[in-house]
Amino acid sequence: MREEFKTIDIGELKETLEGRKVKIAGWIYTKNVLGKLIFYRIRDGTGIIQVAIKRGEIPEDEFEEAAKALRESSVSIEGILRRDPRAPNGLEVRAKNVKILGESLEDYPIKPGETVEFLLDNRHLHIRGLKMSAVMRIRAKTINIMREWLEKRGYVEVHAPTLITAACEGGATLFEVKYFDRKAYLTQSSQLYLEALIYSLGKVYTIQPSFRAEKSRTRRHLTEFWHLEVEEAFASQEDIMRTEEELLIYTTERVKEECRRELSILGREIEKIEAPFRRITYDEAIEALNKEGLKIKVGEDFGVPHEERLCKIFGYPLFVMHYPREIRAFYHKPSSDPRRVICHDLLIWPYGEIIGGGQRIDDYNELLARIKESKLDPSEYRWYLDLRKFGSVPHSGFGLGVERFVAYLCKLDHIRDAIPFPRTPARVYP
Repeated sequence: MREEFKTIDIGELKETLEGRKVKIAGWIYTKNVLGKLIFYRIRDGTGIIQVAIKRGEIPEDEFEEAAKALRESSVSIEGILRRDPRAPNGLEVRAKNVKILGESLEDYPIKPGETVEFLLDNRHLHIRGLKMSAVMRIRAKTINIMREWLEKRGYVEVHAPTLITAACEGGATLFEVKYFDRKAYLTQSSQLYLEALIYSLGKVYTIQPSFRAEKSRTRRHLTEFWHLEVEEAFASQEDIMRTEEELLIYTTERVKEECRRELSILGREIEKIEAPFRRITYDEAIEALNKEGLKIKVGEDFGVPHEERLCKIFGYPLFVMHYPREIRAFYHKPSSDPRRVICHDLLIWPYGEIIGGGQRIDDYNELLARIKESKLDPSEYRWYLDLRKFGSVPHSGFGLGVERFVAYLCKLDHIRDAIPFPRTPARVYP
């Protein structure tokens, strides 16, 4: 009668189970044949473990199949868990039965030394690697932690349309699509819709994709990215900045605690961040950059080199506040200096801006004037203007780029590795 083996995730295999019969299923990560002994390293999404397959200890036909199996073939293995200091994590499964579930039909193409372009062309296979899977687990944990923090503080998750009719962040970066007999666009931000929802729910957030048709080919730009956006009624800019501080500190500490294995795979130790974050004005930033030799005029927006240099000068995380109105979206509330608006960017080394936020205009006539000043069609924003006609309130919000924050947490060289299938100006495959 055949022995019964307990099926278990590789990540659940512990030294306390030594000597137990176990059953695992996964993919062949590496294979080494040494005469009558075959060594597999098997991964299953939760971890990786060494498997020793010895001729004579399993049926002969299974040994032959195991010897022929190529990398990334899927397998089911029954055996005894043992300690082995020579194994990668000190544990090994001594196989009693090996079944090939799905053969690799040819040599697996992902090998050390491949070019970036090759790996991007084969992203559907590259994401099987340990580093990519570690990043994806950290990404998932990060989103779950942020959602948990917001829910505990009374924020309500909502969802906004992907198809829109008017720009939120400027018409130059809109993706146009045909919507039956008219034009529509892919959303740049859910902010305007979240503002509508604060009138019934008070504090809201969403986590969903945004799209920017920017032809930026930097290590921190994607054309499709995931956006955590928050809006809150009766909140000032200072209120929302404190929310950002608390959220980022909480999330960072939880990721450090709960993703130790994944951070170890990446060789990453996350530094501790503390509140309050440093705060400077746009004008102070301009002055500091010019002193450093990065010539920039008042009224110009910051690029990647400017934001990186500001982090070096002042430390990070760094709030830069009160930008000129001409380089900010129409909805930002003017400050006491009408040439500036009540807004901020949060910069972090070396990825620059990871959050943009501020206080929104709450006066109908002021908002209408800004829409016209920005050369936008007020009729396209009639519903948004209505929000200021019926019980308008002071309110503020922010948007966090998930991939940029994940890139910071994982210390990635490029933002494209913070998402499984990146979309850039040059890439929409696979």
